[in-house]
Amino acid sequence: MTASASGSNHSLIRLTQVVKTYDSGEVPFTALRGVDLTVEPGEFVGLIGKSGSGKTTLINMITGIDRPTSGEVLISGTPVHALSENKLAVWRGRTIGVVFQFFQLLPTLTVVENVMLPMDFCSVHLPRERESFAMSLLEQVEMADQAHKLPAALSGGQQQRVAIARALANDPPILAADEPTGNLDSVTAEAVFVLFEKLVAAGKTIVMVTHDNDIASRVARALHVHDGEIVDDIRRP
Repeated sequence: MTASASGSNHSLIRLTQVVKTYDSGEVPFTALRGVDLTVEPGEFVGLIGKSGSGKTTLINMITGIDRPTSGEVLISGTPVHALSENKLAVWRGRTIGVVFQFFQLLPTLTVVENVMLPMDFCSVHLPRERESFAMSLLEQVEMADQAHKLPAALSGGQQQRVAIARALANDPPILAADEPTGNLDSVTAEAVFVLFEKLVAAGKTIVMVTHDNDIASRVARALHVHDGEIVDDIRRP
């Protein structure tokens, strides 16, 4: 099934005939069935579907967290599916910021140290610049006043804001978010969604998995995933 933004050969994200089959059980399970997808720079894309539909597997293809059984995944022209593990880690650190449902902040590091952590792996910023850049990101997500606290002292919504700042640490062009509001109350989820809208307006590309029907109805482009295929591609002005 095909979902194409413009058909451009220079799309930021391009998946071609991506199949993912898991052989861990007694019966092989095919999570993705020949998915074609293009996403252009600056798009805000929501992946919508029931549990087990394949949407998390799809976002894991884009981030390189998982690899396709067959097919190609190109991000800014880089064949992610063909990278070695070492090259993949460096590529991901520079290209995609990943936001998880359960935040995954390191509990023994302060907020600002959590945001600085990805910078240590990719050398995008000079060491003397890292803390000031981390603080500017925390300002952006309205968490600078919590910079020296440990994650346990924060609410869930505050931790997710910090996780978003951490995902932006190396200024990647893409944010990939897997149920980023799934563990939040509706008011906090709204605040996170508005933050994402601001990031898109500033030029980021966001691909987000969500079960939230309200949020799904508001993304600029909603891809409905069913039984491992993209069955609908809805755009909003």
